Amino acid sequence: MITGLDHIVVLTGDIAAGAAAYETLFARAPAWRNSGDGAERVLFTLDNTTLELMAPRGDDAAAQRIRGALATQGEGLASLCFRTHDIAKMHRRLDRLTLNPEPVVEVESRDDMSGATLSWKRTRTATDATRGVRMFFLEREKERPLSVRTTTASITAMDHVVVSTADPERAAALYGARLALDMALDRSHPDWGRLMFFRCGDLIVEVTHKPGDAEADAPDRLRGVCWRVADIDATWARLAAAGVDVSEVRTGRKPGTRVMTVRTGTCGVPTLLVQPSQAKGM
Repeated sequence: MITGLDHIVVLTGDIAAGAAAYETLFARAPAWRNSGDGAERVLFTLDNTTLELMAPRGDDAAAQRIRGALATQGEGLASLCFRTHDIAKMHRRLDRLTLNPEPVVEVESRDDMSGATLSWKRTRTATDATRGVRMFFLEREKERPLSVRTTTASITAMDHVVVSTADPERAAALYGARLALDMALDRSHPDWGRLMFFRCGDLIVEVTHKPGDAEADAPDRLRGVCWRVADIDATWARLAAAGVDVSEVRTGRKPGTRVMTVRTGTCGVPTLLVQPSQAKGM
């Protein structure tokens, strides 16, 4: 019933600085800006998912919750939102799986730039039932507008999002059996630990486990994001010229891939860029 990863949420203390940083990273303009319910939001929609930047606004309870999260965990990845074609059916399934979903609510957002509106239906599971990772599920009536490319060598899409776990068997049960994502890979390596890849649309939810990192009952954590590029050398040159701290390009773990690490300008999100083995044009 999950058809894809609709978006990820990244918390930031400064929405203007965060938006500028991701506009530089992606070489794409924000597609949506919205404020309300204690938050300011800027959305970047790529070819297969959306990144939502969120910062507190005002002094109401919702804004204070965001400030509390920033105070305890800092800037970075905050939640995953999966997409479904039938939210009522998804809610019943989540309930049967004892993931304790909240009642489905209808949400509307108005773009501060164009005045356009989007609406969707949404539910959220209990965070303790999803091993500490905040998860939302939504059904949208129509697609969001894409972020316009501002220059060449832009980011095209998400490749994978990384979740670290101290209990790989329970994580496998959650993402595979309960959420019904297709396990595409389950591999152990003495240097990397255990890697599990779960297909979600045309991207991957990667679950990692390294023995000794944490106690078995420690909560799972959203660890980082990998974005796809068509020409990693051109992207490296563009980002380096913009003053972004990036590593040298190196060979990826997957045969035929080339990768680089982005060290700054990500609002605290560990970030990797990858040129797939059969790169698609921009």
